[in-house]
Amino acid sequence: MKHNDHSHKNRHDTIQNACSTTQQNESTFVPSPDEVSRRAYFAYENQGAAPGHDVQHWLQAEAELIAERNQTRVHGFHNRS
Repeated sequence: MKHNDHSHKNRHDTIQNACSTTQQNESTFVPSPDEVSRRAYFAYENQGAAPGHDVQHWLQAEAELIAERNQTRVHGFHNRS
């Protein structure tokens, strides 16, 4: 009986660690600089290529990509292969 208790504890710890890692990976998602740069450049072009808004475009692009990631995470699309 003691062997089964130990085996159950190991499975529980493994599942708990996997869940913790998944949650940590999802909460620390950061889009790649290439993705952000591309999105920021399109915002720059779409807003008339006016200089002086590069930081605003970058932050907006990051926020949009993170929001999109959160939407796909809610619906489970990012786990599909």
